[in-house]
Amino acid sequence: MKQVEFLNVVMPFKDKLYRLAKRLLVSSEEAEDATQEILLKLWTKNNAMSNYKNVEAFAMTMTKNFCLDRLKSKQAGNLKLVHSNYTDDNTSLQKQVEANDSVSWVQKIMEELPEQQKLVLQLRDVEEYDYDEIADILDMQPTAIRVALSRARKTVREKLMQKHNYGIK
Repeated sequence: MKQVEFLNVVMPFKDKLYRLAKRLLVSSEEAEDATQEILLKLWTKNNAMSNYKNVEAFAMTMTKNFCLDRLKSKQAGNLKLVHSNYTDDNTSLQKQVEANDSVSWVQKIMEELPEQQKLVLQLRDVEEYDYDEIADILDMQPTAIRVALSRARKTVREKLMQKHNYGIK
């Protein structure tokens, strides 16, 4: 694959790689480093890229694995799993405070989710991948993805309801 072709194939989804890395690694700097590392690895595999039917799914899988390895490493003792990429400049201060509060609660809830549910929720609801693409990335059956997503959404919904109802049912 030539340099121009590589750029045309990989660069359209580099932001998705960064967002997944940020979801997993929290730190913007760590996410940028991870994204650069993945892009470098993709560049070195440039000639073999034509063998992959879905380069984006392959790259997302590489990113997920790299970040999880990073989290497991000794040097990543202070990293944790969260996500924050919500901004909206066209809202009142009150709505911004409420939105930030809700996003914070969702982050806290997502931190408590099992790893698989957390990744499925990120890929489906944030990155907007379809079930087949998520299946390729996570090496799971689409049915298992639907179940994990349903459970994750249910947990988030229930815990948000508890928070908004102040524990009163």
